[in-house]
Amino acid sequence: MTNRSAHFGGFGDKLAARAALSISTVCILIMGFILYFLVKESLPVLRAVKISELLLGMDWYPQEDPPALGMFPLIAASMAVTLLSSLIGLPVSLALGIFTAEIAPYGLRNLLKPLIEVLGFIPSIVFGFLGMAVAAPWLQVRFKLLTGLNMANAAVFLGILMIPIVSSLVDEALVSVPRELRDASYALGATRWETVRKVVVPSALPGILSAAILGIMRAAGETMITLMVAGGAAIIPQSLFDPVRPLTSTIAAEMGETPVGTAHYHALFFAGLILLSITLALNLLSAWIETKGLDTRNAGNL
Repeated sequence: MTNRSAHFGGFGDKLAARAALSISTVCILIMGFILYFLVKESLPVLRAVKISELLLGMDWYPQEDPPALGMFPLIAASMAVTLLSSLIGLPVSLALGIFTAEIAPYGLRNLLKPLIEVLGFIPSIVFGFLGMAVAAPWLQVRFKLLTGLNMANAAVFLGILMIPIVSSLVDEALVSVPRELRDASYALGATRWETVRKVVVPSALPGILSAAILGIMRAAGETMITLMVAGGAAIIPQSLFDPVRPLTSTIAAEMGETPVGTAHYHALFFAGLILLSITLALNLLSAWIETKGLDTRNAGNL
């Protein structure tokens, strides 16, 4: 019986390893195909406009003749909205993750965790609708604005959107910290808050940083919220209440009505290539942080 169990156990391990390898290979091939397609469809725009004008140009008027395809306002809007939403969402996510992992009683934690995860399943178009139908009129009246569809509105809902992802990952990173570290801190006379702040959070920092980067990626790649509530003005924002037009909403709004093969068409693919490059860079940074964290833990164990 033992030999048979060992045989089937070894076969199961090999099968799982091959399945994981196959899935990883397929994902890599799909990612390579997407990258190839984006590069193939975006490079022709460089025949109509220089890359310096494309990245640093201040005017986005693709319907003109010749078209003005300066993407700097779009890139600046994407960065501004993502930064502002991160300033809103990440501190709340960190506080919520610390509360559920270290402070909340067992029963309350079991109640909050599913609620937070359910929040993550709400479609982003629902947040966009709330921002357009509820928040925009309130902002317009409260601050006497020309429009409530602006960068602040989009950033708030993008911040809300990243909270379930980041807080859940922060919770898991904190829970994974060995109990012995907490016990040693308590034995030295530290309070619970001192233990969390000086022992648990530093030990889980790689996981927390990875969670934050994944949340930033989620906000940077979101389309529906920015399309519905950001305002749609291709300008560099001068205040929190300026309407903006990030790269994602530009692609979503214009791709369906753009003739195939035009400079405008290829410029939109170039915008997608920029977004993919940013996402890949953040993903690699997250993987590097996680690897450094594992190396640090292994060195500490040794």
